[in-house]
Amino acid sequence: MNKAELIDAVAEATELSRADAEKTTNAVLDSIIDALSKGDQVSLVGFGTFSVRERAARTGRNPQT
Repeated sequence: MNKAELIDAVAEATELSRADAEKTTNAVLDSIIDALSKGDQVSLVGFGTFSVRERAARTGRNPQT
């Protein structure tokens, strides 16, 4: 499912117009992004937990050599 399909599903489930469903979906996603950028953890019960982690860089390889 991509973002457009998610918006369509929200519009159908809530009986909102597609424009209102898009505004709502964008607001939710922006709120999650803002919280993660501040270093907070976002927990949605029954869906998942989102957090930002620092990872070590990996060594890239050139397949031609």
